Order: sequence, then structure tokens, then C-alpha cells
Amino acid sequence: MDLFFLARRFVAGVDVESAIRVVRGLNEKGLHATLDLLGENVRDREQAEKAVEAYAALLEQIATAGIDSDISVKLTQLGLDIGEQFCEENMERLLSRAAECRNFVWIDMEGSAYTQRTLDLFFRLFRTHPHVGVAIQAYLYRSEEDARHLAEVGARVRVCKGAYKEPKTIAYRRMRDIRRNFLRLAEILFERGSDPAIATHDERLIEAIRHMTTERGITPDRFEFQMLYGIRPRLQERLVHQGYRVRVYVPFGTHWFPYFSRRLRERKENIWFVVKNLFEWSRT
Repeated sequence: MDLFFLARRFVAGVDVESAIRVVRGLNEKGLHATLDLLGENVRDREQAEKAVEAYAALLEQIATAGIDSDISVKLTQLGLDIGEQFCEENMERLLSRAAECRNFVWIDMEGSAYTQRTLDLFFRLFRTHPHVGVAIQAYLYRSEEDARHLAEVGARVRVCKGAYKEPKTIAYRRMRDIRRNFLRLAEILFERGSDPAIATHDERLIEAIRHMTTERGITPDRFEFQMLYGIRPRLQERLVHQGYRVRVYVPFGTHWFPYFSRRLRERKENIWFVVKNLFEWSRT
């Protein structure tokens, strides 16, 4: 049984052509996009180099197709588990190609074992590549200090709640604490950062951000909301109609299962969506 049909709500397809079609449809609705070629924890040098080549080709395909999309990468897909220097060299190659294509590269934040290494590498890259941004996770205690350091250098930052299972010694567990820290991070980035990305589907947080920015005279062109493909599409379109910039994170590729699993853990409604589709499939 091929379970990919269950993931289609959250994953644009297994090939780049499918992903580009999805992005084109989003663009027609006034939505921007971020393409993510799925993959992580690569421990083979040849496989990591192939991922760099695939992303470089993707940047060219974005330009050729004329779609509005940047890209997002995971450092473990580009060889961080093999070696930091090797991964940095791969990122240098990719960022050079992005500059040629006049595009932007986001670095995803992975589990806490990679947080410091990801930020260390990001700061080194950012010295010569201003067209790179990084994510931080609101459920980590350390993120407030990280947000301050990133804001000081003028980096673009994506703030999200966080999707990996982390121990309570380093991460908030209660949603009210995560929300409170999320808003604190956003406040820091609005005060001192550069064009921050507010990555959430949580309407409480979205309304709080709207109130915060209105109260401080921060116009919608100075930040953007970011959301995941297949989650709250009506909310995405509603925010666009209200004048906000909204970017949709669009994953694609054959290594879809880890990403799909994280989406199921995040929201109960996602699990019910899968159960419903499994039931319908069993009846056909």
C-alpha cells in the first residue's frame, strides 16, 4: 500500500514539476512560497552533494518558471553530520548560486542537538551572504538570547513554535508558555531585527501579532506570516485579503515520511484527516 496519498495534503508531490505547479497556484492567490526539497540526516558525502546540486537546479527552475518562491534547506541534508566544514562548503556553493539567481535561502532549525552548530554556521555564512535567513524555535529556553544575537547583526529570522520532541530541561511544554515566548521573540525581532517571518497557524498568536504591529506602527510590508502547505489555507488567503504578506512553506520530494510524521504530531485534526482518508480508501 502506497501511503503517499495520505501525505498529499501536506506535501506538494515527489518531483519538482508538481511542486512548481503548486507554487504557481499559490501565487495566483497572492501567496508567496518557500520550496523545500525534503531530506535530512544524510551521512553519505555523495548524497549530500547531490542534494546541493538538486537545490542549485531548483533555484534555476524557479527563475525559469517565473514563480515567486525562495528555498529552505536542512543542514543535515547538506552534510552537517559528516562534518561542519563540508556542510559549510556545500552551503557556500548553494548561496553563490542563489545570489546568481537573485533568490533567498532559509535554513531550517532541526532538533536541539543541532541548534548551536546551525547558528554557528549561519553566523559565519551571513558575514558574506546577506541573502540567507535562519529559523528559531519558541519552545526552547535559549531562543530569547539567540533572537537578540541574530537581531544585532540584522539577520532575517523565522520564528516558529518548534516541531521536535525535546526534554523539559531545555524546552517549554505548556502551550501558554510557548505562546508567551513566541511573542517575546517576535517583539525582539520587531524592535531590532530585519523583516522577520512569523511562522504559525495559531490564530491567538496571529491576532496578538496583528495587535502588536498595529500598536507600534509596524506596517505589513515590514514582516510576513509563514504557514505550511495544506494547513489552514483559508486563513492564509484571508490574511492576504487583509493586506498581509503570507508565505507558504511547500515541501516536496521522495523523503516525505519524517516531515509527514511531524505534521501528525502537531495537530489532532491532521490525524483525523489521515484516519478519514484511510477509511475511505479501505472502502474502495
